[in-house]
Amino acid sequence: MRRVTRLRWGLSVLLALGTCTLGLLPVDTATAQPSSPRPLSPGLVTAMQRDLGLTASQARTRGERETAAAELAPRAERAAGRTFGGSWYDPARGTLVVGVTDTGTAAADAVRATGATVVRVTHSARTLDAAKAALDDTATSDGAPTAVRSWHVDPRTSTLVAEVRKGAEHSAAVTAFLAPAREAGLLTVHTSATAQTPRTFSAGTVGGDPYYINGNTRCSIGFSVVGGFVSAGHCGSAGSSVAGWDGSAMGTFAGSSFPGNDYSYIRIGNGWWTVPVVLGWGTVSDILVRGSAVAPVGSSICRSGSTTHWHCGTVLTQNETVNYSQGSVYGLTGTSVCAEPGDSGGSFITGDQAQGVTSGGWGNCTSGGQTWFQPVNEILSTYGLTLVTA
Repeated sequence: MRRVTRLRWGLSVLLALGTCTLGLLPVDTATAQPSSPRPLSPGLVTAMQRDLGLTASQARTRGERETAAAELAPRAERAAGRTFGGSWYDPARGTLVVGVTDTGTAAADAVRATGATVVRVTHSARTLDAAKAALDDTATSDGAPTAVRSWHVDPRTSTLVAEVRKGAEHSAAVTAFLAPAREAGLLTVHTSATAQTPRTFSAGTVGGDPYYINGNTRCSIGFSVVGGFVSAGHCGSAGSSVAGWDGSAMGTFAGSSFPGNDYSYIRIGNGWWTVPVVLGWGTVSDILVRGSAVAPVGSSICRSGSTTHWHCGTVLTQNETVNYSQGSVYGLTGTSVCAEPGDSGGSFITGDQAQGVTSGGWGNCTSGGQTWFQPVNEILSTYGLTLVTA
């Protein structure tokens, strides 16, 4: 069954690319932006219908509008200048929303001229990012209390949000850790008695895996890059050996970082080759990757992993710090998508734009949960890699 599936996948890739050769033209990720709306893959439409409760028509419309929002976001931020307070996608309006600290300025008018919706916010993104960076520095030097699950800037409320285990929000350790943000009037604390502690999603060896690390750990491939692929850093360390889904030698970890970051680059050889595809695992159609434009908060997003295959949700946060038991990881993107052990390193994608690789989360795909990913553009920049695109 595996061989038939892989053969069908290989043929579908060649047909989709319209070529009988394996020569692919890599696209520089710095300019990898969708130039015009393209129809969503039927597989993505199906997954969005299932996980977001949309009709097929609603899923297609949302995909087109989110693509437009992702293209618009950098231009709107530049127009806002120092008044910029963050941006997000509003599904109800179907537009990119940009927060500015003063809606009566020329900067606000410039943002409106881009086509974005403008709302007034209390704090600039620069102020909020500085407060988050201060917490990150404290976590790096002194560690963060285990009761603090994560922290991130929420542009919609113009605050720094800390996710804390219910009952521990007034403890001495949590109070001291969050004091600078609270004293600056920037803090919002969310508590939950049911949310589990974030964990990574690697797993021991089981059948049907995309790749094995040192023969005893399973993770999922993220995205193809020229020379190999990217995945999660907690899956393996530099020099670790990698075997493919069929057990044959695949390559080695050329670089890896965890905690602090959660990314890795696996250099491949031994006859393995790369294609700009995210696997649908028979659940949905395989997806061609065409770039890496960042989806704003509020956008829909889907994930592919070797354990739970395809699941969709929305982007909840960006630049979030997650406090794993192994240490804090900075700059992650939070989503409402579920995941389970073995999904680590797998692909997060919005439309045909690569977003990142699965890091960790809490919960599962039966009762629900939350998952964070490491943004792919940071990985590409760190290792000087080029995303393989269709």
